[in-house]
Amino acid sequence: MQTSSSTTPFGRRPFSLALMASQVAANDRPPETIVHKWQVFDAIRQGRGALCVSDRSLAVLYALLTFHPETMLGGTDDIVVFPSNRNLVQRANGMAEKTLRRHLAALVECGVVIRRDSPNGKRYARKGEGGEIEKAFGFDLTPIVARAAEFQRLAAEAKAEEQVIRHLRERIAICRRDIDKMIATGSYEGVPADWNAFREAYKRRAGRRPRTATLAMLEPLASELETLMRQIRDILEAHVKTNNMSGNAGQNDRQIQNSNPKAKIESELSLPEAQAETPEPQPERSAPQSGRQASKLQQQSFPLGMVLEACPDIVDHARDGIKSWRDLVATAALVCPMLDISPSAWEDANEVLGPNDAAVVLAAILQRSSAITSAGGYLRSLTEKARGGAFSLGPVLMALINTNLRDRGRKRG
Repeated sequence: MQTSSSTTPFGRRPFSLALMASQVAANDRPPETIVHKWQVFDAIRQGRGALCVSDRSLAVLYALLTFHPETMLGGTDDIVVFPSNRNLVQRANGMAEKTLRRHLAALVECGVVIRRDSPNGKRYARKGEGGEIEKAFGFDLTPIVARAAEFQRLAAEAKAEEQVIRHLRERIAICRRDIDKMIATGSYEGVPADWNAFREAYKRRAGRRPRTATLAMLEPLASELETLMRQIRDILEAHVKTNNMSGNAGQNDRQIQNSNPKAKIESELSLPEAQAETPEPQPERSAPQSGRQASKLQQQSFPLGMVLEACPDIVDHARDGIKSWRDLVATAALVCPMLDISPSAWEDANEVLGPNDAAVVLAAILQRSSAITSAGGYLRSLTEKARGGAFSLGPVLMALINTNLRDRGRKRG
């Protein structure tokens, strides 16, 4: 096929050096270069960010490629397709013609295709006596062949950047979880530190991550969160080491006191005295649970006493009191029907949060049931937030504890 030597666009469309550069690159391609058009299209799709090609422009490019009958593109001749706008609209899934023209111009501007306009701006082909196309006017797909290696390189770079971004998001999610829980624990346990300042510093950084964050935005955020996490962890570790050193001198006294069968259970902090005086029964030996369920049952985000202090109403629904995490999980399952929470919502919460954290969330919902219209919908909303890493139990428990303390103060006054 021979094409016209048309280089400039028809009508008032401007001509630029960038368009000239695209034509020069297409003309200088090696004649032996042959590419698979759909593989190159997939590379353009993956590297569309660097090429500034939108998803709608990709749909138009896909439609243009379908008008060329061959899968393999190459050779010395220009590769021109000349569909009408009407036919392009049909293959572009009914895209509006005005939108179609805009995205065709975007593809030309990006150098993915070249416009070969006829003297009157129409797209057509002129055939010779033997039926062979002698001249064609339309869109030249030669850049698909000439820039195939460049498109493959951009796709590989985009894939590598996407993997780095995914790892950064994982680091940020872990840091946010660790910071939130360590702040809540340090504040509750009375560890000497300015926890309000740490909480404000965390909020300033945690609220800076947009949904479509770039690599340049995520890298400094991950570094700042990791620095903050190390600062908080160092404070907690120093506090634990100090307590261990000061506690070694009185180890014998504690052993004598703990030998009393009626001694209070110290592992459950801040339990009501009536419950604390009852020793926790030793669990029966059973076959070890396997897989994901076993790891979730062993997960304990916060001290049980802290949870019961924040959500005391859950204790009223327990059969024999709440002395362990297993009791809390069992009581939460009993409370679900009372709050009109469907089994599917409860199962989803257990799957995402784990049994212990799901039970804590349910206890918090019960504690605030008077202010919640739909407990089931609220639980599903929190589950979805937790699935995306945007929900944390620490602020919820601390808010409930502060509310309970204020209520007690008003009653005493």
